[in-house]
Amino acid sequence: TCEMAAKVFESLGKFGLGLAVAGGVVNSALYNVDAGHRAVIFDRFRGVQDTVVGEGTHFLIPWVQKPIIFDCRSRPRNIPVITGSKDLQNVNITLRILFRPVTAQLPRIFTSIGEDYDERVLPSITTEILKSVVARFDAGELITQRELVSRQVSEDLTERAATFGLILDDVSLTHLTFGKEFTEAVEMKQVAQQEAERARFIVEKAEQQKKAAVISAEGDSKAAELIANSLATAGDGLIELRKLEAAEDIAYQLSRSRNITYLPSGQSVLLQLPQ
Repeated sequence: TCEMAAKVFESLGKFGLGLAVAGGVVNSALYNVDAGHRAVIFDRFRGVQDTVVGEGTHFLIPWVQKPIIFDCRSRPRNIPVITGSKDLQNVNITLRILFRPVTAQLPRIFTSIGEDYDERVLPSITTEILKSVVARFDAGELITQRELVSRQVSEDLTERAATFGLILDDVSLTHLTFGKEFTEAVEMKQVAQQEAERARFIVEKAEQQKKAAVISAEGDSKAAELIANSLATAGDGLIELRKLEAAEDIAYQLSRSRNITYLPSGQSVLLQLPQ
């Protein structure tokens, strides 16, 4: 009985070992491709296969075949570049790119570039395109025509990336600054313009004051001429009239004052003065 039990356990052990080995083989023959990803199969005997494997669980030949998983979703990347403008000003530009690979070209991308295709391709072609586009514009135009510059960079870079099997969903300029010398020159220019405007205002004010003085002098001259003509025509009558008007006004003002006493002229007036 003991021998029979030992044989049964031995058989069960072999069966379990066989199941474990078989399970390991099956497990190594399965691989998963997550959502938004694609796989390229590398065969030890035939090389990279042209077929691109989609999402889900798939079979392969263990040891002979190996899956290379690619993320095909849009991913962002910021690339800083220092270049020169048309008027030889240093420009610091940061370009933000949303990129993804062309699914059908994944085998070619893996064969010719590698899994880190974005690191190998994007910095070089971005620097090349930015230097080419920025060199067509002056520093001032880069500020005033930023939308045109961004659109030109996007068009040229999208066309260049397509030759490497990459799709650019979005290209935008997120940072644009100039060298210290140019910034200081712009500030000095603004200050000079403000000073020129202030000087122009002062000149215009002086011109207006000059015109006002001339007009006032012409008015005084015309008034003197009219008075002279009146005197020549009416004689001293006008002067006497003005004297009477002035005397009347003075008398009116004095009559309203309480501390004023009128004394008749030509007569003796007895004043009661204290002894």
